[in-house]
Amino acid sequence: MFLKNTWYVAGWASEFGAAPLARTIAGEPLVFYRGGGGRIAALLDRCCHRHYPLSKGTVVGDVLQCGYHGFRFGPDGRCVHIPSQPAIPDDARVRSYPVVERHRLVWVWTGDPAGADPAKITDFSWLDSPAWRWKGTCYPVKANYRLIVENLLDLTHITFVHPSTIGNYALIDHADMRTTRSDEDVTVTRWMENSDPPPTYQRAGAFGGKVDRWQVIRFTLPALVRLSVGAMDAGLGARRLMGDGFAAPRSARQTAGRGIGMFNFNMITPETERSTHYFWAQGQDFALEDPQVTELVFSQVEIAFREDWAVFESIQAAMEREPAAPRVDVNGDTGGIQALRLLDRAIAAERQGEPAAA
Repeated sequence: MFLKNTWYVAGWASEFGAAPLARTIAGEPLVFYRGGGGRIAALLDRCCHRHYPLSKGTVVGDVLQCGYHGFRFGPDGRCVHIPSQPAIPDDARVRSYPVVERHRLVWVWTGDPAGADPAKITDFSWLDSPAWRWKGTCYPVKANYRLIVENLLDLTHITFVHPSTIGNYALIDHADMRTTRSDEDVTVTRWMENSDPPPTYQRAGAFGGKVDRWQVIRFTLPALVRLSVGAMDAGLGARRLMGDGFAAPRSARQTAGRGIGMFNFNMITPETERSTHYFWAQGQDFALEDPQVTELVFSQVEIAFREDWAVFESIQAAMEREPAAPRVDVNGDTGGIQALRLLDRAIAAERQGEPAAA
């Protein structure tokens, strides 16, 4: 099941060039293209004439030309030219979708266009901030998107799946965890004070001893997860300085002493019930002048995320072998359970015709 009246990430803005780009979003086959002015349009990837995929066509100025019979469609989906005749039937059109390009991302609204308010797009402005350095990518995961949401809201798996990079037993032995939920989001906060830094933190921060480490994980609809993570030398007041993990100024960490701060953004876009476009980016607020540090941080996190990728697909395969097999929930699952309840509630409300929630 997918939420339709919502903004999904369709891709990194850098992916969209002169050629049409096909991408299935929440079960909808879409085609994206940049017109002559650089503005991105999104259409149903099916010509209204003989259903040939428009993504196999070409961009001509501000319109998209079908590669079968040359029908041309504008950004609003209306056919503006038929080579074989001057008259254009009134029903010669395809569905168009609202699109917004913002903060290095392209967002598409898959539901009722009347509800497509750009103000409802989740804040990812950190991607444009000069106080951070970023690198992002996308994984074509052959698994349901809900498995990724659960994974990110329960980081106790890090100890066992990622011991060579971002995991150690502090996540279990020293964790003070709290889960809060509102009508808009779910937040899981974990503090591991006076604990050993994991391997990646040791490489990036060169810590000499124990650290106070934080993980603040925030879920918002439809399937967006922002993580604020980092560590400071133990005893320097990290919990007081960091606040909710997203609002603390970078100077607080610099003033307090040695420490590192990182953001991890996850834009989880369902493709089908069994596949997901997993867009994610890693950013750091230290060593901004050194691109090698950005590469180091990204490469370390990517090792971990590729391990997660394999986990998702293994679970999906197990679920398909035995769909009715029961699952057991424990305390660490609270964040994921609450996030998926929020999603399910929004889907149910949408099906009952209530106003869009995201």
